[in-house]
Amino acid sequence: MKMKINILIAGLFLFFAVQGLLAQRPYRVGTTSANFLEWGYGVAGNALGDAAVAMSNDLSALYWNPAGLAYLEKSEASFLVQPWIVGIKSNFVAVGIPVPSVGTIAIGLTSVDYGEMDVTTVDIPEGTGETFSANDYAISVAYGRAITNWFAFGASGKYVGSKIRHMTAGALALDLGVQVKTDFFSPDGNRNNGLAIGMSISNYGTRMTYDGIDLLQSIDILPREDGNFKDVPGQFRLSAWELPLIFRIGVGLVPLKTEQQTLKIAVDALHPNNSSEYINTGLQYEYNVPAAGKFILRAGYKALFLKDSEYGLTYGGGFEKYLMGNTKIKIDYALRDMGLFGKLSSYSLGIVF
Repeated sequence: MKMKINILIAGLFLFFAVQGLLAQRPYRVGTTSANFLEWGYGVAGNALGDAAVAMSNDLSALYWNPAGLAYLEKSEASFLVQPWIVGIKSNFVAVGIPVPSVGTIAIGLTSVDYGEMDVTTVDIPEGTGETFSANDYAISVAYGRAITNWFAFGASGKYVGSKIRHMTAGALALDLGVQVKTDFFSPDGNRNNGLAIGMSISNYGTRMTYDGIDLLQSIDILPREDGNFKDVPGQFRLSAWELPLIFRIGVGLVPLKTEQQTLKIAVDALHPNNSSEYINTGLQYEYNVPAAGKFILRAGYKALFLKDSEYGLTYGGGFEKYLMGNTKIKIDYALRDMGLFGKLSSYSLGIVF
């Protein structure tokens, strides 16, 4: 068994090394729709450079890897605020409930508001005085279960919707993931502190096509001939666009584990369908105060080896406060460097009950 694990680990690290050597400029950029699905929803994961496919074991696993939901010991609710570039507003809310002998069931809602924009035309480029809005959203229902104490799987079905003025589009998608826990490199022999391996595929689904009354136009099909109807009702037919399909594979390691202190390292390799491959890395330090709570510091780097990327260093932290009745409050913060777009913050509040 250990020989198989060693071979698998060697293969993973070889995979990471090859990705770095073969790093290339992004390609197929701008060829997918609903790109908010790749922004990363989970503040702890954001602070780790989005390296969370093997380490996520709370409600944020609904986004990173649904297999991580299997390790929820108690019910959990989470609310995330994630402002994006150029004033875009983005939120995520989710609830997860573990059911004994069944698994964990979770539901989540992601919403994006692009704000009000002026209606302009070729004849009136300064604006007609009208405004319109645009927004995206995704509703997810997920299930995760641990088959043994070292293997878990999960799946999430989602409906993705989008609206631009009077046009709408929708698509169905599926997320699948697994997590494997080993005792390899474990400082105390416990699988929970050993090498963790995670894999997931996100947003595998149908294509999105916009439709609505904004596509209706009067058309003169024979503009050079007289005697025909010049105002024939017509509708533009738009192309269908893929969702941002993402394949993640990663490892997590706990090199330090004591009664009060824990150090975790995470490395993920990603293969998206609208860019070239890249690597995310993260480091997390936890200090536990018995019967009081836990303080956490995080740092990471997103899109390592990806050329012409605006992503970069990430930082953050949080704390968990134990309350009466075995409840717990979790507050997390992340700061991400987006290059020319500046630095972006995200915040989350979680309740374990």
